[in-house]
Amino acid sequence: MPADLAVIGLGPYGLPLAQAAVAAGISTLGYRTGPEPGSLSPAELRRMLSGGFRHATSPAELGRVRTVVICAPTPRGADGALDLSQVEGAARTLAAHLRPHTTVILESPVPPGTTEDFLRPLIEEGSGLRAGRDVHLAYSPSRVDPGNRDHTPANTPKVIGGLTPACTESAAAFYSRLTDKVVRARGPREAETVQLLETNFRHVNIALVNEMAVLCHDLGVDLWDVIRCAETKPFGFHAFRPGPGVGGHAVPQDQAGRTGRTLRMVELAQQVNSRMPRYVIQRAAALLNEHGKSARGARVLLLGVTYKADLADQQATPAQEIATRLLELGASISYHDPHIPSWSVLDRPVPRADSLYEAAADADLTILLQQHRTYDLQGLSVKAQLLLDTRGATPTGAAHRL
Repeated sequence: MPADLAVIGLGPYGLPLAQAAVAAGISTLGYRTGPEPGSLSPAELRRMLSGGFRHATSPAELGRVRTVVICAPTPRGADGALDLSQVEGAARTLAAHLRPHTTVILESPVPPGTTEDFLRPLIEEGSGLRAGRDVHLAYSPSRVDPGNRDHTPANTPKVIGGLTPACTESAAAFYSRLTDKVVRARGPREAETVQLLETNFRHVNIALVNEMAVLCHDLGVDLWDVIRCAETKPFGFHAFRPGPGVGGHAVPQDQAGRTGRTLRMVELAQQVNSRMPRYVIQRAAALLNEHGKSARGARVLLLGVTYKADLADQQATPAQEIATRLLELGASISYHDPHIPSWSVLDRPVPRADSLYEAAADADLTILLQQHRTYDLQGLSVKAQLLLDTRGATPTGAAHRL
């Protein structure tokens, strides 16, 4: 049975889109671009299957849908630029089976100009069809916030920029089935640059508050009280909070497309954020030293090793670097995370604490890296010998906060 929608790439961008489409009553076909981590529970997967979702058994099935959305991952390559190889593979696979009047939308994070200068030639050469005349082509930045229960696909506005006005309207007609509001950009380059701005906005502001965390510690100022007070300002301020590093799938871009023009603010933000795992280690070593202990031989318990609270996703989690540096210092590490049954660092399994309170009481130092809602931080602060809270989640005075 033909589907209305095909989602190419079932990773962090494609899977939530497929979920939202099925929930909206759209029969959806999923096509994998490679080994992609899924984050659906068995119950969620059953609901999707019963709602009309199915996996493609052949690339030919991509030619029997009205709308195709490419959500292939674009990780950072060895040169620091976004790697578009999976987008290219998806485009070539689709082009070989593409039929006229199909709407093709790219949602992968890409540099501005990619839809027109990179994707369009691949589609046209592989299919013999002309974008903007025979098929509709558009870009829409993915606005996925995993685990956010307040902002869902249904109430999050969708930005769309088409190759032509007709392309924009065709994409808008599709997304209007998923969301309450569709925002039309002037074109695909503008829509791509929306994604660039939104991602970089997050990283730059996290870098600012991470620098403030270091400064406030040196000054003896309670940063968390500063943020609490500052966020009462009803204009001109948006609260961000520091942490042990920045994880997730959204990669900041310090190059605006292929112009070679460096976004210096983003470049500096990456440098600041990349230093945070090292800063956590410095604070940890200083705490141990203040209590007459050395990092070498110290028993350190890491709490929460995912990149975001209440999710099993470990993409770019700072916990990896923090654990690695602790091992290099000669510490003995263990971890606890309700979402991660097993964890390895430097290709070695890390012992998992079964009893959280007993493990915290036994450890020389406990470091809260991720604030999962199942953690009783008040009780934990009582049990732990030393507790370093990198999320500002513990009650005031209950722990050493970043």
